[in-house]
Amino acid sequence: MMEQPVWQSGVKYMLAGGTLVATLGLLMEPQALMAKLSPPADRCQQVIQPQAVLSRDRLAQLVTLPETATSTQVRQVVPPPYCQLAPTQGNSTTRREAYPLAFDPQTWLIVTYAGDAYTGYTFSFRR
Repeated sequence: MMEQPVWQSGVKYMLAGGTLVATLGLLMEPQALMAKLSPPADRCQQVIQPQAVLSRDRLAQLVTLPETATSTQVRQVVPPPYCQLAPTQGNSTTRREAYPLAFDPQTWLIVTYAGDAYTGYTFSFRR
């Protein structure tokens, strides 16, 4: 009977370990994994309206607002947000509100304010 070279038994252990890691990865819930990987800045600090979504019409109205608008003027165009996000890093005077899009709930519109002044919007892709 011939002995196996040392490197062949090492390969077997690496394959077994890799298979175990892959199996555990498949058993994990993908959304929980993505939540852990997403930056904390895009996580809700406070849910305001759990059923809130932003329609195409409201989105079209919002993008026409000037950046000199006030939060009151923005609120006339869009309903209360789904949630409030953490302020941008290093700037405690900013406020950010998130709206899932009605036609693509995995994409959120993030509306930003500095004090009471509307400063614009960005999109967050949550896939």
